[in-house]
Amino acid sequence: MKILLQKCLVLAFFLSPLWLFAQISVQSIQIENQQAPQGVGVLQPRFSWQLSSPNRNVTQKSYSIHVLAGRKTVWKSGKIDSDQSLFIPYAGDELKSNQAYQVAVQVWDNQGKASKVLWSEFRTSLLRTADWKAKWISSGIASDSVDGRVPILAKSFFAKKEVKSARLFITARGLYDASINGKRVGDAYLSPGWTSYNKHLQFQVYDISAEVKKGLNQLDVLMGSGWFRTRIAWENNKNFYGAQTALLSQLEITYADGSTESVLSDNSWKASLSHILTSEIYDGEKQDTRIRPTTWSAVVETTASMGVLHAQINEPMRKQEQLKVAKVLRTKSGKTILDFGQNVVGWVKLTVKGKAGQAVKLYHVEMLDKTGEPYFANLRSAKAQAEYILNGEQQVLEPHFTFFGFRYVQVEGIDVQASDYQAIALNSDMKPSGTFETSNPLLNQLQSNIRWGQKGNFLDVPTDCPQRDERLGWTGDAEVFSRTAAFNFNVNQFFAKWLKDVAADQAPNGAVPFVIPDVLTRTTIGKDNNQAGAAGWSDASIIIPYNIYTTYGDKQVLENQYSSMKAYLNYVRGAAKNDLWNTGFQFADWLSYRVDDSKGMIGQKSAVTDNYLVAQCFYAYNTQLMIKTARILGKMDDFKEWERLLERIKLQFQKEFMTANGRLISETQTAYILALQFDMIPASLREAALGRLVANIESYKYHLTTGFLGTPFLNPVLTRFGRNDVAYKLLLQDTYPSWLYPIKAHGATTIWERWDSMKPDSTFQDPGMTSFNHYAYGAIGDWMYRTVGGIDTEEFDGAGYKQIVIKPELGGGLSFAKTSLETPYGKVSSDWRLDSGEFTLTVEVPVNTSATVELPRVGADQMTQDGEMIPGNRIRIGSGKYVFTVK
Repeated sequence: MKILLQKCLVLAFFLSPLWLFAQISVQSIQIENQQAPQGVGVLQPRFSWQLSSPNRNVTQKSYSIHVLAGRKTVWKSGKIDSDQSLFIPYAGDELKSNQAYQVAVQVWDNQGKASKVLWSEFRTSLLRTADWKAKWISSGIASDSVDGRVPILAKSFFAKKEVKSARLFITARGLYDASINGKRVGDAYLSPGWTSYNKHLQFQVYDISAEVKKGLNQLDVLMGSGWFRTRIAWENNKNFYGAQTALLSQLEITYADGSTESVLSDNSWKASLSHILTSEIYDGEKQDTRIRPTTWSAVVETTASMGVLHAQINEPMRKQEQLKVAKVLRTKSGKTILDFGQNVVGWVKLTVKGKAGQAVKLYHVEMLDKTGEPYFANLRSAKAQAEYILNGEQQVLEPHFTFFGFRYVQVEGIDVQASDYQAIALNSDMKPSGTFETSNPLLNQLQSNIRWGQKGNFLDVPTDCPQRDERLGWTGDAEVFSRTAAFNFNVNQFFAKWLKDVAADQAPNGAVPFVIPDVLTRTTIGKDNNQAGAAGWSDASIIIPYNIYTTYGDKQVLENQYSSMKAYLNYVRGAAKNDLWNTGFQFADWLSYRVDDSKGMIGQKSAVTDNYLVAQCFYAYNTQLMIKTARILGKMDDFKEWERLLERIKLQFQKEFMTANGRLISETQTAYILALQFDMIPASLREAALGRLVANIESYKYHLTTGFLGTPFLNPVLTRFGRNDVAYKLLLQDTYPSWLYPIKAHGATTIWERWDSMKPDSTFQDPGMTSFNHYAYGAIGDWMYRTVGGIDTEEFDGAGYKQIVIKPELGGGLSFAKTSLETPYGKVSSDWRLDSGEFTLTVEVPVNTSATVELPRVGADQMTQDGEMIPGNRIRIGSGKYVFTVK
């Protein structure tokens, strides 16, 4: 959009000769955490920006924001003396729906120098329910059902004049794939994604101005079952949100003369059956590409709540990497297998030409068994197939409404040419934010596995696994991994969206279901097992909002979730009689080490931790976070009440689970880790508890025995209490059970569900629960980034890396570690090296932040900064690049 005119209009507002000599510049402007968003759905969007300067110790002293709608000023902040550069709310005239706005930002630094003005823009979505004029429509075709034919809904319309702009607002109860005049709309897939459809449904907006032409136009929409009605979980649980998919579509056209017209979904649309014979999440998709819609019938207008509609706030699912075939394998049984060299989530795109009526089938698996045959058992009832009936022409084929978790693909029905196949990775289009590399290739592969596991399981919701008949938003997995996730990718909006469903699906008594969106509590599964309110799982409702605040400094996520967080804590208080949580179903330390898992490879004692010891520790953890949250939000009555509660929780723990000298009733790594992590043990007894923990680790020959809830805190506790040597031994252990065992023994390219999903003898664990892409144990990443890499943030005034901590810890024989993170303020990096007895740390700190740098004590304290001797091993610095050395 040309904004020269707007620049002239505000020239006087921003005019300052100082910018000619500016040493500070405004970089990317974000509106609601997006750059130039085209579908802002809130009345008070928030503005953020990053700054750069070639100088050190630069901060922002003042800022000004100017917002225009065309030629009209709708908000002028004036010059505000503040160093705030994140999440500044709009405070101007009421925003209008489907309106373009321009934003200008200028800042002044702590030397009084002014930046140039930086411009950006955003466009609003439909801001109010009343803005929707379209009607919900369904195909009305009998075979449009679960496992049935995929319908296509169509509308022909005539644009009477030259088109200036055309914007499509669209969503579905189910999934949609739209095209205009034969061209696919947008680059998002599996839209509108997965939410608790009947309580919270997102809609999308697409700019299709270039595709809508004067004259006759055709809008076509394929409608898939998606999560809305496909069978969900491991029961035959279909039509969970409804039996009939439905479309809501509103096309707003603005003509060159300024007049407008709307093309709405209503009973004027037509429906037919498409070439997609069936398409389901777990089973896959079957297409007959010979079919063209020929018989059309009137659609049916239907009813669905409009009040649940919200403009999409998170990144859509988009295609990412495209992987070539690494190898073509032939099994002893004669099967043809494509090996893509990486466990990936998405689908295979193939270019093919065959006979009309010829069927090509693709079967997707994660692993080959020890004989080289594809391993299907861990898919359980999921078919995970793509089948195409060819039309006799050259074709490029891929599915529309399904996805697979796979490394290997069995191909049937055609001779294979490797170059004809590509694996397309699909995930929520989160922006990469962190990098981590060391001198140890196995650790680098572990980091790769963590990232691939996150990408493959962050498809609109944080799923547990992408391949079997599950793929659910398990709260426990998301909770333990959330801080790691926030390093690798920007997940602020991803989790903000998911947390809306956490609150929406929360029970009236405050209990939080084990999966979000909740598809278990209304099934026989949920009725049998009371699928809500367990420690470490339901706690995601408190832990994740706090982690997101800490990482991004976004207080709004705490404000939005506070009532949900408080309701869950009150639920636990009700379940915990006399402040002791020893009731109800608990997962406890899920999938911890058992002797019979792999024939007692490291000892004859299973590591089973008392369920309620774990629950009491997490009760304390939740309360600690709620105390911090109440302090941040100024909820002082809650703050004081929960401080008193926390003391009572710890006393009950000591009475119930601990002897007078600090020995716990469960002599496991997890028991001592959690008790130490959350300060459940009196300070005078912690050294002895640490000794018992280390002795336990030594008894297992420096192998971990922890499960989902103990593992994230294992290395952090050891580092906190001065046993970084033991933490590094655990990290670098490469035999079962350990983080590196799957890599060293079996070439894993993602994180596994179990420590021995494939056993040392190359047989498999219980196929009923053996995923090879299950990110929870990848939570070790958080310790690697904060401790090995050394990058962390202060929690309160310094949240979001406003006040940075750079404190690398050496060990494990590493000679270097390079770590960087794109924070809300800009890039922070820590690059350390050990060479010939000299430790060198190169640091980069973003503008408008500061950092405390603490160097490891590697000998005599001879610390220099840029060659100049400085006392001690700790220093406070401002923005800029620095080099520190210790000899």
